[in-house]
Amino acid sequence: MGSIFRGLAERKSAPAIVPLKDAASLFAEMFGGRQSRSGATVTWSTALEVATVLGCAKVISEDVAQVPWKLFLKAEGRAEAKDHPLFEILYLKPNDWQTSFEFRETLALHAILTGNGYAYINRVRGEIAELIPYPPGAVEVKRAADMSLSYRVKLDGGDRLAVPASSMWHLRGPSWSSWLGMDSVRLAREAIGLAISAEESQGERHRDGLRYPGVYSVDGTLSPDEEQKLRGWLRRRAEANDPLVLDRGAKWFQQQMSGVDAQHIETRKHQVEEICRAFRVMPIMIGQADKAATYASAEQMFLAHVTYTLMPWFQRFEQSANANLLTREERRAGYYTKFNANALMRGAAKDRGEFYAKALGAGGQRPWMMADEVRDLEDMDPYGGHAAELGTGAMDTAPASDKPDDDPEQD
Repeated sequence: MGSIFRGLAERKSAPAIVPLKDAASLFAEMFGGRQSRSGATVTWSTALEVATVLGCAKVISEDVAQVPWKLFLKAEGRAEAKDHPLFEILYLKPNDWQTSFEFRETLALHAILTGNGYAYINRVRGEIAELIPYPPGAVEVKRAADMSLSYRVKLDGGDRLAVPASSMWHLRGPSWSSWLGMDSVRLAREAIGLAISAEESQGERHRDGLRYPGVYSVDGTLSPDEEQKLRGWLRRRAEANDPLVLDRGAKWFQQQMSGVDAQHIETRKHQVEEICRAFRVMPIMIGQADKAATYASAEQMFLAHVTYTLMPWFQRFEQSANANLLTREERRAGYYTKFNANALMRGAAKDRGEFYAKALGAGGQRPWMMADEVRDLEDMDPYGGHAAELGTGAMDTAPASDKPDDDPEQD
């Protein structure tokens, strides 16, 4: 498909999209950004130039994209709904140019940084044919008095198009208004802005060869021409790293590194933690290792990353897709989407096994789970029968003897 909406004109079954005549700018404030107290203007594009922001956005979006995402049908058992057209769209190919990994990575990046991810739902004869992502800055959302939402999209050519809410998949991040996600970059602009300013000031130091400024003092008054010549001479000496040879009573006063400069590295380290805190990503996940961390503690941090950082995003994707990509009839019939995060939890397989064993009654204690409940947590089909019943807690009792207790041949 050459362009996003060329195919819509060819597919007569696609929902009608009405052009808008007004030329109002869309999300102009997003492109303009907002200046932080440090003086740096923070937008999602400038924020991505900060390594910590880029690392946080990548680690979440890539983890969301790499986990298998499938459509299931839960009726008498659990089965992959491979015959449903949405299965291939979510698992393999959502549109003509993206894989499922690329599509989810893009949508997650948009939602992580701006709080909102958008994808046009192109239906053909009532079935979803493709999902087309839009940049958040090209979409404007409005809520009417009756609480209904409407969307306006700015195309590459400058045209504005109205898209009905039924044809727009709107993935929201944390929301204050309930219908529009909060802009994470804007909320964390002070931490990001300070990181930008600290990096820029450090870059200027390196550009100047890490030389701190000084004062060149001479006797008498310099004419403008003499001052210009002296500045040029000093600049050439500095660029060549040549020593200064002073005459005519000249003196050089070196300006020493201040306490602010001495704490520059500590400030940059602190900003890494501040930005990670805003995105709820553990610093170790973006390469900021704690010297006191051991292998065991690092493993627990990785598991905490899955539980406290990724699981909310998995749920956000799953529930939003179930609500927007499946009809009410399909949901009632048992269709649902599911991320399989077991691959990210392999390091905890031993811990999970021990937990499940105790839950089923190992050690002679009273069980509180059934075998089919364990299988459900592991995304496996139920066995039924005794597996759907609560045990008695005798998993490790000794087997009965082959001989009766009153066998006369026993001593």
